[in-house]
Amino acid sequence: MTEEIQGEVLHVVPPNELGEHDLTSSLQELAESRYVIVVRKGGHPSLLQLLWAFVRRQPLEAVTVVTAHPYEEGDEVTLRVEDTELAGVYVAEHSK
Repeated sequence: MTEEIQGEVLHVVPPNELGEHDLTSSLQELAESRYVIVVRKGGHPSLLQLLWAFVRRQPLEAVTVVTAHPYEEGDEVTLRVEDTELAGVYVAEHSK
């Protein structure tokens, strides 16, 4: 199933560093020679949004995306992604 994710890039793992990070073997295999990015859904929250999330006891959601594009930490992204068998992990459409 395809969906759109908008958010802020929190962390980037370049292809040449996949083995140096604590990634599951399934995620390393899925990524192959692509980038793994962690995206905070919805972008950088305001102070009010942080407070509201705390009061509701609903943490801000972060997801992992495998992509061919070399994003940098802090970038605001809008990606069309597809689900994978791994929970919370998506593959960007343009990275196939």
